[in-house]
Amino acid sequence: MSTAAEQNPQEQENIQPENTEATESTATEQAEQPNGEATATEGGASEADELRDKYLRLHAEFDNFRRRTSKERLELFKTANQELMVALIPVLDDLERAQTAMKDAQDVNAVREGVELVFSKFQNLLQQKGLKAMDAVGQPFDADVHEAITQIPAPSEEMKGKVIDQVEKGYYLNDKVVRFAKVVIGA
Repeated sequence: MSTAAEQNPQEQENIQPENTEATESTATEQAEQPNGEATATEGGASEADELRDKYLRLHAEFDNFRRRTSKERLELFKTANQELMVALIPVLDDLERAQTAMKDAQDVNAVREGVELVFSKFQNLLQQKGLKAMDAVGQPFDADVHEAITQIPAPSEEMKGKVIDQVEKGYYLNDKVVRFAKVVIGA
């Protein structure tokens, strides 16, 4: 008995090319799959590279910002008082002139008036810059703005717990206490 392949040699030839095509298409599909994965991997790698580059640039930009602000801050500290010092120069000039005038002066009243003028000029300048003296005498004691030096018996009942005397003035700079008033409190 003969097999079907022997009886129809043409059918077997037809079968072989189909199998060959199937094998070729399977090989092509297999070859494409690694390339497809490679393309996806390359896309992921390039995306990771882009993100890494963005991260490095952002980090460098932040470092530059930090250095720049630190430098600006140091510069600000160096020149923070420049405006005040420039404003104080005329008062210093007036004090030097008053000192020179006191050496040769015979009239004490003229010297006193000159010193009072310089003092009032100095006070006005400080007020323009935001410095304000505290009014402590007669006010209730407040530990936020007063520093108690001592307590004495109150001269009257209404002065208990209030400031009786001021040893040293306190000052505000733009509504912030820069020096506490040293006071005597009635007990």
